[in-house]
Amino acid sequence: MHSATVVIDPAFTVAPVRRGTFGTFVEHLGRCVYTGIYEPGHPTADADGFRGDVLALAREMGVSTVRYPGGNFVSGYNWEDGVGPVEDRPERLDLAWHSTETNAFGLHEFMAWTKAAGVEPMMAVNLGTRGLPEAIELLEYANQRRGSARAEQRRANGADEPFGISFWCLGNEMDGPWQLGHKTAREYGRLAAETARGMRQIFPDLTLVACGSSSSGMPTFGTWEREVLEECYDQVDLISAHAYYREQDGDLGSFLASAQDMDHFVATVAATADAVGAARKTSKRINISFDEWNVWYHEDESKLPKGEDWPVAPRLEEDVYTVADAVVVGNLLISLLRNSDRVHSASQAQLVNALAPIMTEPGGPAWRQTTFHPFALTSRYARGEVLRVAVDAPTYENKRFGSSVLVDAVATHDAATGDIAVFAVNRAVDAPTTLRVDLRGVGAVEVVEALTYAHDDVHWRATQEDAETVLPRANASATVGSDGVLTVELPAVSWSVLRLRGAAA
Repeated sequence: MHSATVVIDPAFTVAPVRRGTFGTFVEHLGRCVYTGIYEPGHPTADADGFRGDVLALAREMGVSTVRYPGGNFVSGYNWEDGVGPVEDRPERLDLAWHSTETNAFGLHEFMAWTKAAGVEPMMAVNLGTRGLPEAIELLEYANQRRGSARAEQRRANGADEPFGISFWCLGNEMDGPWQLGHKTAREYGRLAAETARGMRQIFPDLTLVACGSSSSGMPTFGTWEREVLEECYDQVDLISAHAYYREQDGDLGSFLASAQDMDHFVATVAATADAVGAARKTSKRINISFDEWNVWYHEDESKLPKGEDWPVAPRLEEDVYTVADAVVVGNLLISLLRNSDRVHSASQAQLVNALAPIMTEPGGPAWRQTTFHPFALTSRYARGEVLRVAVDAPTYENKRFGSSVLVDAVATHDAATGDIAVFAVNRAVDAPTTLRVDLRGVGAVEVVEALTYAHDDVHWRATQEDAETVLPRANASATVGSDGVLTVELPAVSWSVLRLRGAAA
């Protein structure tokens, strides 16, 4: 049995809990769109062809924003192909995923889906094969009320009122040699700057995201951010970060500590952005959009098509996640919350089927993967202010990071209600950990609920046949003593949320 202590005081805050932390991502990749969110003729489909079972699960997950339409897909996408009568839309080859894009689902369908799901759209523009003119025309089509050619085209296509999209990504992963239209940092930075200037000449108050590094392991990481921001610092609001993690070669200890890399990523990008800002002698601060993150194995049974095979919506990247994967996802959410002062938006990639918390079968059911649960519960209970907690825990050795703490945690506090949520992971693989949460800075509290996600088989996976053997369970060990200290036993390789209630302000 291990032991650890977390100290919580509402006086030590990081930033408000940002709803944008709980975004996801819908890309035209594999079955994310077709037979994922969109399947006309499905027993649960509505009049627009949206799967009702997926909509219900997206709402249950507490999704706040959805990034669309890519991802690698956007770097070769002509947005005009996805508007107008569906029967007139062209089929295109999607070079990113070696597939055929039917364009049956496009901008109007996506905006209708976001309305049905109750989420904010985050639109990406193609800065791979296209540039400033096409971005401006898309913005005009989406947001101009009436009078201009593109606005009238939208109205003729059935949307009399503008879509009012305020959140825009300026391309995707332009640092990656795999990206269609890959550019150097200087080339991309200048293109992002001129695109941003043009878009702001129409709508000055947009939120614009420049492309940062596609992983902290890229050879250009750090240099890319500096050079891009030297070109477009004054024109953008956020710079993106992308990171994926997986268990490799049976090294569970390193995998469970993946949030250390995310913390390092955020700190490095923030420092680089601040250095550029300091050199410019500006008070403006560039923050971070962590708009792709997840566990991703690239080892599903389906393989990227090749040669003359250009299928429609093939099964691609359909990872089936384990309990350990869910614990890591919960820990990555802890990292995102802990860094809420700099991470203003995040998107778990992706929502359905492709490396996703929700799985579907064509014509059949939808179900929750293991990773669904920590996301849904964190989105539901993180409210108010993120607190800067002190963690005192033993360390363990692992191959990737050298040394990592056994317990990682963050807390949120809603002063209006007195609600406190503590999110904690136990990375120990050999034994439970007794966690003491020192609440003396909070005052008298009661335990409202304690939920833990864990299983003796950390590689258990949810399937269509069995998605409910392992669910978050009540943790009856959580008690608050007369000394104001909460004690709870955290099973090995587990994620937990502890809900407490104190006095309201």
